[in-house]
Amino acid sequence: MTESRNLVDAIRKLKETRKAIILAHNYQPAEIQEVADLTGDSLELSRQAAETDAQVIVFCGVHFMAETAAILNPDKVVLLPNIQAGCAMADMINARDVRRVAEEHPGVPIVTYVNSTAEVKAESTICCTSANVNSVVASFTDAQTLYLIPDQNLALYAARHTSKKILYWKGYCPVHHNLTAETVRSRKKQYPKAVFLAHPECRPEVLELADVVTSTSGMLRYVRESDRDTFIIGTEVGILHPMRRDNPGKTFLPVSEDMVCPDMKKTSLEDVLRSLETLSPRIQVPEEVRVRALQAVERMLAI
Repeated sequence: MTESRNLVDAIRKLKETRKAIILAHNYQPAEIQEVADLTGDSLELSRQAAETDAQVIVFCGVHFMAETAAILNPDKVVLLPNIQAGCAMADMINARDVRRVAEEHPGVPIVTYVNSTAEVKAESTICCTSANVNSVVASFTDAQTLYLIPDQNLALYAARHTSKKILYWKGYCPVHHNLTAETVRSRKKQYPKAVFLAHPECRPEVLELADVVTSTSGMLRYVRESDRDTFIIGTEVGILHPMRRDNPGKTFLPVSEDMVCPDMKKTSLEDVLRSLETLSPRIQVPEEVRVRALQAVERMLAI
């Protein structure tokens, strides 16, 4: 405990010296979330960082998130404390794949989930988040067919809310994709009065069982505003920390103890301190890629 306290003190002191801001995704370990200046989802954090006068962004998350921060903050130093923190879903598609999709479906807009690499964003028509995917799809008033990448479950979720034809890449988040309807039914049977919240990255049959389907930021907002007191949470278990911290009178249960992203748990306090000390590992996006990726993000933000 003393060692952890010393690490936190050292991080906070060096953060001031470096004029840095520490961002932590909702799925990060509790001690990382507690040392962060801002917590939230990846795009939200990157946009908030752009509004600060920080010179250094320490992004406690996974690689594509730090890339997104670099896309939106070209004049800041962006650090990813643990360079091994990747994303299985983001790695399921590359720029060459997207170009092939465009060739096979000429004229079809390509909607890319922000949970993707910078080079994939750069080949896309527009980006989306799990919170705004339906609005992004609806914004294409003249297109009756869209191609969503890389998450098949997010695409199937969007397809339920539009009359447009939704084609999709067969990528997925293993943490959400591996959650079964059987597991959900078992948990709901244990806690029949609980509200079940599910993330759109879950399979369609899981979403059918949900009382609420929403993004991580949507979940945090819902449980805060709800007058219910017990919730089953259908996303990565890291989000239980801010829920329990900010809603002490309510009960939060993971739908499954297996909902753990190993990459999200790779960042340690030691990594954060070392990153501030060395200003590395630094995440940089080539300018020609960054500009095109930024266009896809800005098209989304304009909706």
